[in-house]
Amino acid sequence: MRNGQYESCIEACNECAVACNYCASSCLQEDNVKMMAKCISLDLDCAAMCRLAADAMARQSECAADICELCAEICDACGEECEKHDMEHCRNCAAACRKCADECRNMAQMPSSKQGATRQTSASAGV
Repeated sequence: MRNGQYESCIEACNECAVACNYCASSCLQEDNVKMMAKCISLDLDCAAMCRLAADAMARQSECAADICELCAEICDACGEECEKHDMEHCRNCAAACRKCADECRNMAQMPSSKQGATRQTSASAGV
């Protein structure tokens, strides 16, 4: 499926979701799983958010920009946690999170993606 201006962001979100799910699964195989609890939790949250963001962009939701802004924040948190660990799956996940966060921020700043946020602001202001 091709979706023009959102294509690279959708791809980054999907790749990040896969990396996060793989990281969470791999963390569960580590000797000290309890030490990996925060990483696993953030991996799962990040993967779910990335899927939501990709879906919103694919259907050209008016909320896509807002969803992508939140996705970037969650990717940042997940990437920061994964960077604390030396395992290859964590390093790969952190890199995917950074890429996704950058793509989501770029997407959210596109003029055409701000329509939903503008409508919401106008509606709440009584305009």
